[in-house]
Amino acid sequence: MPGIGPRTAQRLALYLLRQPEERIHAFANALVNARKQVGQCQKCFHLSAEAECEICKNPARNKDLLCVVADSRDLLALERTREYKGVYHVLGGLISPMDGIGPELLQVSTLVKRVDNDETKEVILALTPSVEGDTTSLYLARLLRPFTKVSRIAYGLPVGSELEYADEVTLTRALEGRRAMD
Repeated sequence: MPGIGPRTAQRLALYLLRQPEERIHAFANALVNARKQVGQCQKCFHLSAEAECEICKNPARNKDLLCVVADSRDLLALERTREYKGVYHVLGGLISPMDGIGPELLQVSTLVKRVDNDETKEVILALTPSVEGDTTSLYLARLLRPFTKVSRIAYGLPVGSELEYADEVTLTRALEGRRAMD
């Protein structure tokens, strides 16, 4: 499983093997039920047990502001900040010609229709700073600019890091994304 190394996997396996059989069955049933019940929001494509997710249904969210992310993990990371008050659109990945992933395999056409129909005032591209993320961002910006303002989250140095250990690309982006101090 992603994010679980060999030692953690071993600890989990040993823990599960020590559990009573009925607890293992309950755990397995919970996994099967979760897989059956959890799908995608019909509006933003985030994980949801209902036709529309809690974020899309929330009347307090700013519907004029749309943040585009590659997958639900990115959405959840942004939500943890408790700073973003708009809505989201989950692409389902990034454009990667080397892996055979083109825009037609992602939720790109639904994004363009959504921006056009919902009269979105700004789209924020929150995609990974990688070749695939940059390619996807450039492609989406070109598609969306006729409809609305398009911006991209800033990239730079993580808090608490040392300048001497940062790579050239990170330092360049940190300089490019600088802001005036008030």
